[in-house]
Parts: sequence; C-alpha cells; structure tokens
Amino acid sequence: MPERLGRTDPYQQVTETVGSGPFKFLTEEFQPGHKAVYVKNAAYVPRDEPPSWASGGVKVDRVEWLYVPDYATAVAALGDGEVDWWEAPPLDLVPLLAANPGVVVEKTDPLGSTTMLRFNHLTPPFDNVKMRRAVLAVTDQTEFMSALAGDSKNWSLCPSLFTCGTPVASDAGSGALTGQRDFDKAKRLIAEAGYKGEKIVVLDAVDTPTAHSHGLVVLELLKKLGLNVELISTDWGTLVIRRASKKPVEEGGWSIFGTGWTGVETLDPSADLPLAANGGAAWFGWPSDDKLEALRTEWLKTSDSEGRQEIAVKIQQHAFETLPYIPTGQWSPVTAYRRNIKGIIIAPALFMWNVEKT
Repeated sequence: MPERLGRTDPYQQVTETVGSGPFKFLTEEFQPGHKAVYVKNAAYVPRDEPPSWASGGVKVDRVEWLYVPDYATAVAALGDGEVDWWEAPPLDLVPLLAANPGVVVEKTDPLGSTTMLRFNHLTPPFDNVKMRRAVLAVTDQTEFMSALAGDSKNWSLCPSLFTCGTPVASDAGSGALTGQRDFDKAKRLIAEAGYKGEKIVVLDAVDTPTAHSHGLVVLELLKKLGLNVELISTDWGTLVIRRASKKPVEEGGWSIFGTGWTGVETLDPSADLPLAANGGAAWFGWPSDDKLEALRTEWLKTSDSEGRQEIAVKIQQHAFETLPYIPTGQWSPVTAYRRNIKGIIIAPALFMWNVEKT
C-alpha cells in the first residue's frame, strides 16, 4: 500500500485499491455485497521458490469472489460446479458437501482458529469489570464450541488467551473459566456492579458462523442472568460498521459480540490484537489497562524465551482479572472446493497463489 494511503485515518474509508501483489482489483466490476473481481498482474514477478503462505505467483488469469449468504444456494452452486471453491462452509454442512464425489473438503489450518466474546469497555454495563466477571462465571466453552462446530472432533477446549498447542499457551489464571459455571456468583457480581437494567446489545452476524453461534449462546446466558438484552441480527458487513461505534447503545452502539481469529493471530502478546489495552486506540471494544500494556511492552523487550514465558503467564493472569475478552475455545475450520482445483496452499488464510483449474 502506498504511504499516502497507509496514512489514512482508520475511521475513514480508503477509496483507492493500490498494492504490489500478484492480482489487480477491477474497480469497474466491483458490486458491493455481490461480487469482487481480480485479474492476474502481468507485471508481478514471484520469487523462484515454491509458494508459501502469503508469498508466491498465480496461475489463473481471473478470480471472481461471490457473496452468497444463503447456504442452500452455496451448497447447490458448489455441488453443480457453478462455483469452484467455498472458502469457509459451516461444519454442519460438511457431510453433505463431502458426499459429493466432485467436491474435496479439508481443514484449512493446522493451528486451528481461536474464538472469543468481546466486550465494549467504554459504555455500561461492561465498562464495569464485575459485569465482565459475571459473564465469565457462566461461560462454558463446550457450549460455545458445540454451537459453532458441532462434533467434538472439530474443536477443543482452550482456556488460554494464546493459541493452544503453541509455546506461550497456558492455563494460568483460567480457574474461573475451567471450573463449574456459577450463576449465583454471577448474580452477586451483577448486584455489586450496581446494574440497573441498562440495555445490553448483542451483535449477531447471521452469515458468519462464529459471530452467529456466539451471539445466540451469549444471548441465552445473559437472559438467564436476568439482564435486559437485545440481539441485533444483521450480516457481517453491517456488524463491522456498528462495532466501530463508540456511542451508547441507544445511539447505535453495542455491548458484546463473538468473533474469531486464525491461530497464528493469537500466538503471543505481540500478535494478539484484542489483547491490546491502550484505550481508544485499541481494537474494537477499547479496553484501557495500563498494567496490561506495561506487561506487553516488557514481553516485547525481553529477548530470552524463558523470560518471555514468565511474562506471558503474568499477562494471562492479569487479563483473566480485567477481561479484555473471554476465550471461548479453539476449532478447525474447513474449506471445500471442486476436485478439478489443484495447488491450494493450506495456511491460516486462503490464498490464490499456485491455484489452478484443470
């Protein structure tokens, strides 16, 4: 991205699509909410080694990304060969897709994906840490993962802030999450917080499995706690717009939503974007926690792995007290494509390098 575009205010839309990659974006063919088109960049020269993750050359001349929100339509389109690739089908449709001999279904990332509940720390009631702790007291990762990914072979419990199965992951400070759910404790915390019936808005994106399943599960949890809660169901694009609002819920703001990350994005304190707690400059939810920021800075300045491990434990212990977010588990997304598509690179994100259609 050119520097002049990189300096654009984060709350202002970038109106040009200029980069240096192997594809060109066709602005004239862009249909928001329906289709985006990319063509091969003839001026791009890849390195000589095989493609790897976000590097490599391309073999197809044109790629059309279609937005198909109706799952039945997407299943039929892939099954009939009207489309070649479905980036991330819901796991409950995998048996149906796998039954088609012309379709391949496989996991997209060996690390899996992590999920979480994200609070709005600026507005009531979750600006009060006791309200966040009340939600933690009744959170059961099994419930969230079952709703999202179904069969337990598709997911695992992960009480760590950092991707389980990687060096920095631990269960430090996670006792409230791994123990029995405690509705009585949650209700005491709500009373101590002085909750007075303020409306809680849960954001739900019906076309995004993680956001949708988490929205439905947390809605029921908050209802059981006797809270005044409203579910706002939209598509993902609309949710993204609303989550950027720092206004009260009565003016278009929000209180809580569920989201997910690729495992590589939550490996450690430097990569874990929602762990940043620098107030208004933080990721959506805007937690402000000087101690957490100081620990993250200390982690970055420490060079030896043993020292970093100790600091990561302190970070996690503290974060489970202040709760910038609640981790809800780890699962294995899949991708589905026609059998005549070759060269797909298995990586945390899906890339078009090396892909060809035979």
